[in-house]
Amino acid sequence: MALGGAIARNFTGLRPVDARSRTPLEVTTLWDFPFQSGSPDRFGASSFHGVTPSGVAWNLIARYTKPGDLVVDAMAGSSTTLDVANVLGRRGLGFDLSPQRADVVRADARFLPLPDACADLCFVDPPYSDNVRYSDDPRCIGRISCRDERFYDALEAVAGEVARVLRPDGITAWLISDGYKDRCFTPVGFRLFTILSKYLSPSDIVCVARRNDRSLSPMWVHRARRYGFFLRGFKYLFILRRQGT
Repeated sequence: MALGGAIARNFTGLRPVDARSRTPLEVTTLWDFPFQSGSPDRFGASSFHGVTPSGVAWNLIARYTKPGDLVVDAMAGSSTTLDVANVLGRRGLGFDLSPQRADVVRADARFLPLPDACADLCFVDPPYSDNVRYSDDPRCIGRISCRDERFYDALEAVAGEVARVLRPDGITAWLISDGYKDRCFTPVGFRLFTILSKYLSPSDIVCVARRNDRSLSPMWVHRARRYGFFLRGFKYLFILRRQGT
């Protein structure tokens, strides 16, 4: 698919606004957004499991891009990133193995149908393990446990593809959480950061508080206290830059 045609499909009809008239930019590396969409506009599908807070996308796009830049979401999910990009006057392009909307292109993030060095910002919010079944597609990374080396091989393939499509000095932002299942802690974030650092230059790390998560239900709170384990309270947001040439 031609790049221009794919971008044209992603127009959502949300009215562009001046970025300064909405969400103030965060100034610390601790981000906490109590609501998925903290504005009159509704960004993405709030019912989507693990939906990204719109404040995350807003801060990244407003800080690292300018009007007209191309913002790519390699695993679009709820399409929050695309809606925020449109409101901020950026060109949004989303991909997913199991698109939830017609403006998302069906594609594997390991093989993005994009030319080299075309994106100004690439956002990636992949499955964190096999806890949620996002798709019946056998290629879905969310079908692989984070305790399986194939999970990290898949994330590395995505990392290489993201590095390929980023323009020099372009930014990628990855949202990820550690794993805890069957009394086994898995430091997914550390593993992923090591992988990403092979392809891109680290710029910063942000801690994003987890809100409205099913694992924070009263039942799981009770179990965590009774059996002596911690629920995941935050996600890593890794921000990396492709070195200019």
